[in-house]
Amino acid sequence: MDDAGPALERAIDALLDARASGATICPSEAARAVDPEGWRDLMPQARAAAGRLAERGEVEVTQRGAVVDLATARGPVRVRRVSR
Repeated sequence: MDDAGPALERAIDALLDARASGATICPSEAARAVDPEGWRDLMPQARAAAGRLAERGEVEVTQRGAVVDLATARGPVRVRRVSR
């Protein structure tokens, strides 16, 4: 899947909409929703999609519960809606 970015953004939104307020998802869940067989190859794009949503103020990216900058975060991250 060459540019799965928009599909991944929609998947992140849909997964978060289905969760309780404050709940998080892993970017891999969005990748699996878009391509169940090839999700591993989508992981860089899934992280990038989460980063774009974070830049727009729609979500926060966290590690161990703390909000992080995805551009500098290394390792597993989680995504949640911005608290309002």
